[in-house]
Amino acid sequence: MSRSRPVARRLSRRAALQVLYAADLGDALGEGAIDSVFERVDGHFELSEGGRAFARELVCGTASRRERIDALISQHARNWRVERMAVVDRNVLRLASYELAFTDAPDRVVLDEAIEIAREFGNERSGAFVNGVLDAMARGLQSGESREILSASGGEG
Repeated sequence: MSRSRPVARRLSRRAALQVLYAADLGDALGEGAIDSVFERVDGHFELSEGGRAFARELVCGTASRRERIDALISQHARNWRVERMAVVDRNVLRLASYELAFTDAPDRVVLDEAIEIAREFGNERSGAFVNGVLDAMARGLQSGESREILSASGGEG
């Protein structure tokens, strides 16, 4: 794999985080609203067409499964309610949770990227917080413990 693909995916994840962050602040996580926010934020990134498509896939996948993703985060973020988390941390966790639960991205890549993004955009404790939650989540998904949450919270894409 070329060096440019991981860099392009990292930029796509950063763009996706910023779209989710903006949509979360504006409580605009419906499909039409997400498209509008994506178009506004997308102009601030120099993404290839493939990078833009990957970012859109991350945003739409995360937004359409938000209820299940939030339940998954709640299961692994002991003593933290999703709605009380810092907006950056919450959306980094949502984005990474989508990749862990609904894509074939390698767990280690997802965790490393999420921790790096949390450190860049969050506060001094964001990286450690995101690491702890996602590590527990990855183990829960691998063991099958968390799969019941994903199937029990039906109704979404």
